[in-house]
Amino acid sequence: MHLDIRVLPKPFDIHEAQDSLWLGQTQIGALVSFLGLMRDFNEGHRVSRLTLEHYPGMTEKALGNLANEAARRWPVDGIRILHRVGILEPQDPIVLVAVAASHRGPAFRACEFLIDHLKTQAPLWKKETTEAGEAWVRPRTGDAIANSRWSVTSQDKGWG
Repeated sequence: MHLDIRVLPKPFDIHEAQDSLWLGQTQIGALVSFLGLMRDFNEGHRVSRLTLEHYPGMTEKALGNLANEAARRWPVDGIRILHRVGILEPQDPIVLVAVAASHRGPAFRACEFLIDHLKTQAPLWKKETTEAGEAWVRPRTGDAIANSRWSVTSQDKGWG
């Protein structure tokens, strides 16, 4: 199983990141990816800039633990998580989660599991700059609810 976890201060190449996960591996029948983008609004405010901070080493380890958990739950061939840090502007890619597998079901479930957990468990801190000033982004109830649905693992090994 190929695992690639990176926290990056500069933009990443979305196409290269996806292609290198499956090209030349003929057993792979599905590549599912999620690309998170910086948007220009949050909770009714226009956002002009997002500053992402992390604790080097800790963040990569936490993301690696999530990827290993996804690989334990589903039969996947590769997982790539790329996450930006630093200053971002609207439309900048923030995160890419890509999962390669023989079948689409495990790839979809593993990708969704990873982004749900990343949103609530990764040691990353976000500060938004809006017309009202700067503020740290607080956890969202919806993210915690999405994350909690993964606690039941009886269906996780399905091929669907």
